[in-house]
Amino acid sequence: MLDILKNFETKFAPLKKKGLKINGMQMIDPKKKTHIINISKPFLFDNRQLPKKYEGITIKSKIEGNLPQEFAVDRTLTDWTKYNYIWAPERFEKYVDRCQDEIKKAFGNPKMERSEMLDALCFGNYEEHKIKSMQLIKEGKLPAYTEN
Repeated sequence: MLDILKNFETKFAPLKKKGLKINGMQMIDPKKKTHIINISKPFLFDNRQLPKKYEGITIKSKIEGNLPQEFAVDRTLTDWTKYNYIWAPERFEKYVDRCQDEIKKAFGNPKMERSEMLDALCFGNYEEHKIKSMQLIKEGKLPAYTEN
């Protein structure tokens, strides 16, 4: 396990300059002996550069720092997740539409297209996220997006 983590750290070390923090290996299910590689990163990070799994180990990431206004939800409400899906596809679209220049500058790509920005910010594949979110909304597992 430690070799896998060491290899991951070596391979993705250049992303540390962009805010990636590798927090280590973590056991999430002692009975099944299931581990994850725990990382954190800023919101404005190109997620296409990271795999969802590395050598069979799932990568679990956490956003550090403040989120843009499009992702602001009232977390003081009891059961706020029943009313707001913080990662709703519409939130990513609104953010990208409002901040295209800032995103292009942060990623160092002045010719970056809207779809690329959405993919970069939205876990690596925006369309996949949107389809999955819509399915979960239909099944009643996620709340539909509403304007704040």
